[in-house]
Amino acid sequence: MSDFELPNTRYALSGDVNIAYQIMGDGPIDIVVVAGIASHVEYLHEFPEYTRFLRRLATFARVVTFDKRGQGLSDAILGAPSLEQRVDDVRAVMDEIGSHRAVLLGLSEGCPMSAFFAAANPERVSKFIVFGGFAKSLLTEAAVSHVSKIWGTGAAMSQAMASLSTNPDAVKMFAKFERLSASPGAAKAYMSLNRLIDVTAILPSVHVPTLVLHRRTDAMIAVERGREVAALIPNAKYIEYPEGDHVPFTGDAETVLGDIQEFVTGERESFTSDLERILTTVMFTDIVDSTRNAAELGDYQWRRLLDSHDQAAKLAIEKHRGNLIKTTGDGVLATFDGPGRAVRCALAFEATTKQIGLPLRAGLHTGEIELRGRDVGGIAVHAAARVMAQCAPGEVLVSRVITDLVAGAGLKFADRGSHELKGLPGRWDLFAASL
Repeated sequence: MSDFELPNTRYALSGDVNIAYQIMGDGPIDIVVVAGIASHVEYLHEFPEYTRFLRRLATFARVVTFDKRGQGLSDAILGAPSLEQRVDDVRAVMDEIGSHRAVLLGLSEGCPMSAFFAAANPERVSKFIVFGGFAKSLLTEAAVSHVSKIWGTGAAMSQAMASLSTNPDAVKMFAKFERLSASPGAAKAYMSLNRLIDVTAILPSVHVPTLVLHRRTDAMIAVERGREVAALIPNAKYIEYPEGDHVPFTGDAETVLGDIQEFVTGERESFTSDLERILTTVMFTDIVDSTRNAAELGDYQWRRLLDSHDQAAKLAIEKHRGNLIKTTGDGVLATFDGPGRAVRCALAFEATTKQIGLPLRAGLHTGEIELRGRDVGGIAVHAAARVMAQCAPGEVLVSRVITDLVAGAGLKFADRGSHELKGLPGRWDLFAASL
C-alpha cells in the first residue's frame, strides 16, 4: 500500500448486523484496534496522524480497525448495544478475516469491552494493550446530557486532542467526525449505557499478557483510571507518559508505538532509519523579482511585506495539513502527505500574496525525500525547485506524477511541455495547475 492508498472498507456479519472494518498491513501478528465512544473507519484517515500511526503498526502486524454496531459505517441500531453484543462484534470481525488469535488494543471506552473479551476468550487473545482506558465510567447524568448537547460541534476536541484544538480547521474536522460517528441521540445512548458498565470485578480474571499505557495529562480520562486498570490485572505492565493527548496518535506517538512493538514482538525499533526516506509532495515557492522589489521599497516596507508573506504561508500550509520546513528569505519549502492538498495550498497561497503585491511562482513534485532532522533533502526536493524555476510569474507548475495522482480531484492542468531540468535525468512533462 502506497502513502496515497487507504484501505478498503469491508463488512463482517455479527448476528444480523453488518460491522464495518478495515485492514492495514500483512504482518504475522494480528492487532485488533477497539476504538472509543466515537468511530468512523474511513473519516478518521482525514487526520494524517491517525493514518501514520496505523501504518507504523502495520510495519510489523496486520492491523484491523472497525466501527462498533450503531457507529460510523456499521449498521445503525435502536438504542445502545450491550457489552456482550459489542464483544460479539469483535469475534465476528476476527472470524471474518480468519484471525484465530490477536492482540487487542483497547482505546478509551474500548478498554472495558476488550478486557471482557480477553477474560472470557483467552484462547483468542495473545496479548492485551490498553491506552487511555478505564474500568468504570465516572460520567454523571449531567455530564452525559452536556456532552450530547455539544456533540457534533467539536467542543470535545479540547479533551480528546488538546494539542490540535487551537487549529480551527482541525476542530471542524473533529466536529464532522463526531457527526459521522453517531447522532447526538445515539451518542447519549452509548454514554448512558457505559455509565452502567463496570468491569472492575473481571479485571483480575484477565490472564493474558497485558500492557497499560496512559498519559499523565490526559484531559478526558484521568491518569488514576489507567493506574487502577494496571493494578487490577495480574502482572500487567504499566507505562505512564508525562504528557500528551487522550488519543495515542498525536504528540509523541513514536514512543508509544515503540512500547507497543516491543511488547508485541519482543523487539524495539525506532524506525528512524526507515523513516528517513518517505514519499511526500514537495512545494517550493519564490517571490517574483524579489531583489528588485526590495531595492525599490526599502528595507522597512520590504520587511513588512515579507512578514505578511510568511504569515500567509503559515496559514495556508496549516489549513492544507502541510508541514512548513523553512522559509528561504523570499519563499518557502513545505511538504504534504497528499498531492491534492499541496496543489490547492499553492494556488491559495499564490492568490493571497498576489493581493498584497507579491506575485509568486510555485513548483511541486511528489517523490521520496530524506528527513534530516527538521530539514529535508533528496531528489524530490531538487526536482520541486527545478520545476519552480520553469514557472512564469503567478504560475503553479507541477510534475506529471502529481497530475496522475490527483485525477478526479477537481483540479485543472494545462500542458506546459517537456523540459530538461538542470541536474536531473531525462525530460520532465510539466503542467500549470488551476481550480
